[in-house]
Amino acid sequence: MNISVLGCGRWGAFIAWYLNKIGHNVMTWGLSDAPQFIELRDTRSNGMLTFPESLEISDDLGKAVSRAEVIVISISCQALRSFLADVKKLDLSGKSFVLCMKGIEEGTGLRLTQVVKEILGDVPVAVWVGPGHPQNFVNGVPNCMVIDSENEELKRKLVNDFSSELIRFYIGADLIGSEVGAAAKNVVGIAAGMLDGLGYGCLKGALMSRGTHEVGKLIKAMGGNERSAYGLCHLGDYEATLFSKFSQNRMFGETFVKGESYTKLAEGVATSRAMVKLAKKYNVEMPIVNGVNDILSHKISVDNQLAALFLRSIKEEF
Repeated sequence: MNISVLGCGRWGAFIAWYLNKIGHNVMTWGLSDAPQFIELRDTRSNGMLTFPESLEISDDLGKAVSRAEVIVISISCQALRSFLADVKKLDLSGKSFVLCMKGIEEGTGLRLTQVVKEILGDVPVAVWVGPGHPQNFVNGVPNCMVIDSENEELKRKLVNDFSSELIRFYIGADLIGSEVGAAAKNVVGIAAGMLDGLGYGCLKGALMSRGTHEVGKLIKAMGGNERSAYGLCHLGDYEATLFSKFSQNRMFGETFVKGESYTKLAEGVATSRAMVKLAKKYNVEMPIVNGVNDILSHKISVDNQLAALFLRSIKEEF
């Protein structure tokens, strides 16, 4: 299969490497002036993995799109709308899209597949979500992930074509739940990092329990299946997001409460603002999401928010 991976950051580079490794004809695309692209172009390595000669590298978006049957997008989710405006200018007939980002568009509260449909029209689009870090995958550590789509034929084909001994893919059954759950786990990841930074890691059990519960309520209110919050898109991704040293959202939360700077992308920051809007729109109580957003926007101190979340007045658990 001819596949182009648009975006060559940490995750995008791994996806290109992985899909090439399991036998597909892959091209990776990046902006010509992006440091990640320049490093890959000049050295065929990003310090984590090395591209074989069979994996083509290009900064020509038209070429990358025209050659591919399947177009995988792995960029910052908040940049998706503007990026798709350029993709829309190209011939997209017969092409399918796979989104490998986890987030909600901040300005609109739209899921990322909704953004695709709004800009590109009725193109086949799927999401690739679930646990796993490139640093583990390239060292041969396997994991399970999910591909979901409203297009039944597309998601089954992708699961069949993308699965290997390194990644076992499951067929998603709830696109709303898969997208919202995957986005929300980044917000919970920031909360976990805040607990780590304060020395309260023992509260992660409560965070996991309550976080899954409130995300499930939002998924249900949005028309999805609340059980999705307990699947690989959300709860199943907690180990990688709430505990791993490779989790950028967890690291962001930890450095934030310590007053330190963190320069890597943490998608949960913008997603927390988007999910506050969704919680209001669907009238769902989401104390963890609201608490993270209040702390990040300096509306409330971390200590006060912790008390509000975990030391609240007596109430029934469910």
